[in-house]
Amino acid sequence: MVWTGIITDVRVSDVRFPTSLTLDGSDATNRDPDYSAAYVVIETDRRDGVTGHGLAFTIGRGTEVVVAGIHALRHLVVGKPIAAFTSSPGEFWKLLTGDSQIRWLGPDKGVMHLATAAVVNALWDLWAKLEQKPLWKLLSELSPEQIVELVDWRYLSDALTPEEARRSLDRLVPTRDARAAAMLDEGYPAYTTSVGWLGYPDEKIRRACREGIEQGFSRFKLKVGLDLGDDLRRTALVRDMIGPEHTLMIDANQRWGVEQAIEWVRRLAPTRPWWIEEPTSPDDVLGHAAIARALEPLGIGVASGEHCANSVMFKQFMQAGAISFCQIDFCRLAGVNEVVAVLLLAAHFGVPVCPHAGGVGLCEYVPHASLFDYIAVSASLERRCIEFVDHLHEHFVDPCVVRGGRYLAPTAPGTSITMKADSLAAHTFPGGQVWQDLSERS
Repeated sequence: MVWTGIITDVRVSDVRFPTSLTLDGSDATNRDPDYSAAYVVIETDRRDGVTGHGLAFTIGRGTEVVVAGIHALRHLVVGKPIAAFTSSPGEFWKLLTGDSQIRWLGPDKGVMHLATAAVVNALWDLWAKLEQKPLWKLLSELSPEQIVELVDWRYLSDALTPEEARRSLDRLVPTRDARAAAMLDEGYPAYTTSVGWLGYPDEKIRRACREGIEQGFSRFKLKVGLDLGDDLRRTALVRDMIGPEHTLMIDANQRWGVEQAIEWVRRLAPTRPWWIEEPTSPDDVLGHAAIARALEPLGIGVASGEHCANSVMFKQFMQAGAISFCQIDFCRLAGVNEVVAVLLLAAHFGVPVCPHAGGVGLCEYVPHASLFDYIAVSASLERRCIEFVDHLHEHFVDPCVVRGGRYLAPTAPGTSITMKADSLAAHTFPGGQVWQDLSERS
């Protein structure tokens, strides 16, 4: 369908939640995060009043810089027909990422990439709402040719050609409906990170492990990397709480150098972690490869990607055998189009995708990516799961639902990212009521 209407405005807010007060989200590198978002609303002249919503997740100071980046992209969007995006989303993505003066700030990384993600995802949210479909369903019903056309192949075709991708997608078309029905019936496997923030005392970790098992989770992630002795004790504590039948993952949040990562994880190996996440700099492809080779005999995989700047870096990580698990971030990559590119690469290289979530809105976003991956791209649930963190969902109109350790498939139109108006007003920085109250008490 050709959608009528013109994009009339791109509004952006700096929204912050004071999670540092309870140390929710604390890890070895990010000790006191205030989970935040540069939040975008795309408005049009349509009489039905449909708007597109998107965000870029941040952790407090610096959100204002992403807001400025979104303002810098505004001229590329305002005044354009809605159909300019919906009829050719791949070309529109190239328009947003191809402005030569803005591209000079990257290319394809940093603040402008985060800003681009917020705008691109807001456009997809607008389109999905117009179609009255959740994003995963909109994507899964595209033809293989349409999916391939979403991607900028310039820097990727040495690893995977558009024709190879199309042929792979073609083979799965006849069985898409069965997998979609299974997801609506069963949901997608999840794991919980709520047990192990670095600032949590032992009793809170024990309680979170008990609650996680009661809620149906079988996979649990713990933050590590600050003190080896403490990590030895805490990993043993979690392993004891969850038992030998459940899965433990550990996450260092970029804390170590390459040699230190290998030695530290070897010391933690008796607790049988399934993966070590972000063991070193997220830009170090060869360092990750060295860690992966060293830990392979121990049966410990390397997971990374939440800070991977773009699809080219993911291509290199996969070519080098540097990651066993691909952790796309819906707001770090430049929106849906680049997420699709990485999903296609991961399927080609046989690397399971386990998206990074938590934060603000990431748990709402990523089920759309994983459902689309299973239905139309990889057709596999093997070694795949989505991160879940149980906070801040109450601020969304259509929050994610996790039941029995599985994400239920979203059914509302859009990307599930529309925030409640009162939550936006109360948490906008610095004038929102929450921040005014904190200022008065300090």
